Amino acid sequence: MRSIWRTLDRGVLTGIAAICLAVAMIGVSYGATAVTAGFPTWLPMLLSVAVVAGGSEFVFLGILTAGGSLIAAVLAGLLVNARHVPYGLSVPDVVGTGWRRLIGTHVMNDESVAMALAQPDRTRRRAAYWLCGLAVLAAWPLGAAIGAMLGSVVPNPNAFGLDAVFPAVLITLVLPALRDPLTRTAALAGAAVAAISAPFLGAGLPVLLALTAVLLVARRAGAVDPADTAELPGTNLPADPADTTDATGADASASLASSSTHT
Repeated sequence: MRSIWRTLDRGVLTGIAAICLAVAMIGVSYGATAVTAGFPTWLPMLLSVAVVAGGSEFVFLGILTAGGSLIAAVLAGLLVNARHVPYGLSVPDVVGTGWRRLIGTHVMNDESVAMALAQPDRTRRRAAYWLCGLAVLAAWPLGAAIGAMLGSVVPNPNAFGLDAVFPAVLITLVLPALRDPLTRTAALAGAAVAAISAPFLGAGLPVLLALTAVLLVARRAGAVDPADTAELPGTNLPADPADTTDATGADASASLASSSTHT
């Protein structure tokens, strides 16, 4: 733990603290909503530790509240959490090996992955991922427990705007990455697809559909052939070194012929 504190700078630690505060506040909303919907106090607390995925837990309890079957609720929760598949592919070097990988995948969430990808090297990525993941693992159940106990006192927690805190924190984390043109284009394409499909699809599905737009933009950008560019960016040199050699040889021959003519 001491090495983690030494590896991460103050800005990263402050960001993780802000994330934990937001997660805890949403946990209060989650716990209170579950209890006011008629579920026992222990259920949101148990799910917050065993699942550690707010979106899936909200969908799971929402389907049960609406009268859906347990199987449908479980399948919907798994579908919402399918976004963890690309998450795992993006941070395979930080989740650990052996038994540590089991814990590393359990603490994988939107925030820990975002914090890890924002770091410049593998050491900082690993430190940010584990610190943020373990901190969320503590903050989310804590918030759920407080919300479950206060559920009878605060019947409508969303009236306080707690549901807006979580998206605001994620947007803050994403903004620095949008300086890159390709990332900005992919993000806008994914956001457009999600916004258009949201009225027609269930919770979590628009986000998964948005990934297709992001992948298409990235694939199209990767399909650009460097050979199609006549010159290297920022220079007036030919892209092919052989062209430089040929040009130099041609200039030398011209100079030799000119000298021979004058003599």
